[in-house]
Amino acid sequence: MSRLSRNTLGQVPAGIHVPRRRRVAPGVGVVHFGPGAFHRAHQASYIDRVLDHDPRWSIAAVSLRSRGTVATLAEQDGLYTLAIRDAEPSWRVIDAHRAFLGPDDAARTATLLADPAVRLVTTSVTEKGYCLRADGTLDLDHEDIAADLAGSGAPTSVIGWLVGGLAARRAARVAPFVPLPCDNLADNGAKLHAALVAFARVRDPELAAWITGEVRIPSTMVDSITPASDEPFYGDVAAALGLDDRAAVQREAFSQWVIEDCGVPLGPDLAGAGAILTANVSGYEQAKLRILNGAHSTLAYIGLLRGHASVAAAMADAPLAAFVDAMISRDIIPMLAPVAGLDLATYRATVLQRFRNPAILHRLEQIAQDGSQKLPYRLGDTLAANRHAGRMPGHVVAALGSWVAFVITRIRTGLAVIDPAASMLTAAAADGTPATVIRWLAERRIALPAALLDDAPLLAAIDLAANAALDNDWDKLLSACQ
Repeated sequence: MSRLSRNTLGQVPAGIHVPRRRRVAPGVGVVHFGPGAFHRAHQASYIDRVLDHDPRWSIAAVSLRSRGTVATLAEQDGLYTLAIRDAEPSWRVIDAHRAFLGPDDAARTATLLADPAVRLVTTSVTEKGYCLRADGTLDLDHEDIAADLAGSGAPTSVIGWLVGGLAARRAARVAPFVPLPCDNLADNGAKLHAALVAFARVRDPELAAWITGEVRIPSTMVDSITPASDEPFYGDVAAALGLDDRAAVQREAFSQWVIEDCGVPLGPDLAGAGAILTANVSGYEQAKLRILNGAHSTLAYIGLLRGHASVAAAMADAPLAAFVDAMISRDIIPMLAPVAGLDLATYRATVLQRFRNPAILHRLEQIAQDGSQKLPYRLGDTLAANRHAGRMPGHVVAALGSWVAFVITRIRTGLAVIDPAASMLTAAAADGTPATVIRWLAERRIALPAALLDDAPLLAAIDLAANAALDNDWDKLLSACQ
């Protein structure tokens, strides 16, 4: 079977959207670090729409670790398929990338970052890629950061690359590009800005002062479920296109890109392509963390205890789906401040509809990982807000009790708990009762806040929920909250 490329694009069947625009000179206006599946399914699809009417904003894809993805894109002239997996599936051939740079292309990457035509530098390198400490500040002892600060060659870290590019702009008296982080890290713009200043301060205090005064970094929030591409998926793409496409990606129909409007021009008209510009990114972040992610974690722990494997299967469990819906309506939304442009009731309905999508296989085992790190933000903040308001949020209590039961069940049956605190969770859950496990975790601030120790009614309620989940007394756990 032939490979998708510029030469074979004409063979794509009618009904599949292909780029019709005339390909102009390979100018680049956007540099992106981390061209993984999420970038290609999300940010690049927005830029692809921008390019339909403004050809200045093609992307240079930069991979800092390996050539695999950029080499595949180059072999296909930058073309790849975006499959929308939903009740009404669709296909689109994306043509947003013009340059494909790997670890050995440092000189070309540096040239692009210094080029005045490049106005936007986006990143999707995962939270770990920013080399931050637990408190959100730059870890100057991180091996990549330390190597970049000590060395004179090409940077290893994305922080080193961004500071190097900004230094070149300052030296040439060229306006800085706009760095735009696209990983879901709270206040990611402020944290990235502080990290760049901290790095630059070690190298050149004057550069650090220039970055402080001249560089603006909007915070962002991104959302779209993007399953990994695998051989069955590549087979589906080949059947649809009649062409082999090894860079194809898939996602759900829903896609959200929320960008802080901090008065700095981004370059490409992302709002015109569907991105949301707002002064309140944190409001969108909080809604996503508490509604979507809080419900996801609840489905994961209760769903796995009830024998389900995927989000869609858990949502097909009518008592569990009703429980999650009621949790969002009664415990979560009343504790959220209004957000201009975001209707929380509509967002709730959209989230639940997304969860029911049978075309997306989102495994509960994956969502259940790292609970000790995720739950304080996904459920703990809602719990604290309710208790501060004098309310006992029964659904959230049941969800937290179910996590405790999940951990105890896993440990005692010899199944792995994938969590940074796994060894401590094992020590807590090996022999104790739910009540002693809950107290042990709260004392060590592992998922449960220390303030819990002074809230006897709440301790008792979580203990009751954990015991009900351990006893598979689902009528008691799920129905009592309805």
